[in-house]
Amino acid sequence: MTATLRQNRGAVAYQAGRAAEKTVARTYQKRGCILAHDRWRGKGGEIDLIVRSGAQVIFVEVKKSRTFDQAASRLSRRQMDRLCAAASEFVEGEPTGQLTEMRFDLALVNALGDVHILENAFGEV
Repeated sequence: MTATLRQNRGAVAYQAGRAAEKTVARTYQKRGCILAHDRWRGKGGEIDLIVRSGAQVIFVEVKKSRTFDQAASRLSRRQMDRLCAAASEFVEGEPTGQLTEMRFDLALVNALGDVHILENAFGEV
């Protein structure tokens, strides 16, 4: 595979991921949540979306694939650990620090652009 072909595939994957994140952000906004950050980066890693629902902070990992099952299978234990570390870093800036009400959601996007959100997903994956 040529370098140009790899770059094109990478660019397409990047844009598809960004589109999926925007679709998921709109889904949360329709539910009455406020988008606080997208692609927030801390020392512990990157969080795709951070949304607020009242006092609760929701950390969202977005996975896109042909099917919901394929998307869900792309979340690894290592990623969950990095997300938890980054979330811990993020809430240090919140008024109640580590006592901030929070949850971790996994947002799945299929090839049709449909969204399925698993709330408190880390206990289910």
